[in-house]
Amino acid sequence: MKFGDVGIFGVGSANIGIFQLNEKELYDMLEKGFKKIKNSKKKLMITHCHPDKTLMSKMSNFVPGSKGIARAIKKFKPDIAICSHVHEAEGIEEKIGNTTLINVGKKGKIIEI
Repeated sequence: MKFGDVGIFGVGSANIGIFQLNEKELYDMLEKGFKKIKNSKKKLMITHCHPDKTLMSKMSNFVPGSKGIARAIKKFKPDIAICSHVHEAEGIEEKIGNTTLINVGKKGKIIEI
């Protein structure tokens, strides 16, 4: 969806659990959403699951990071990526390239775009 100059795209679900999506499905859904907002000045990606090979993915031995989401961040380069799957990683902010990755956790976070 678009709000003025801001484009928002994302995917729910995760790569684990009874309603899981595989890595290709996660990536494909993000790609489909990105195509609708790609010309937006600011891009915000929202996912339930966190990307693989991040500090967040090291916070849990049970919940794997998503390779599909990591691939999408690297390809689509959103300004901000928000996730929250790993509760132990609540509040962590890190960078993937120029993308700011934020685990908002259950408390949430107010951000300025």
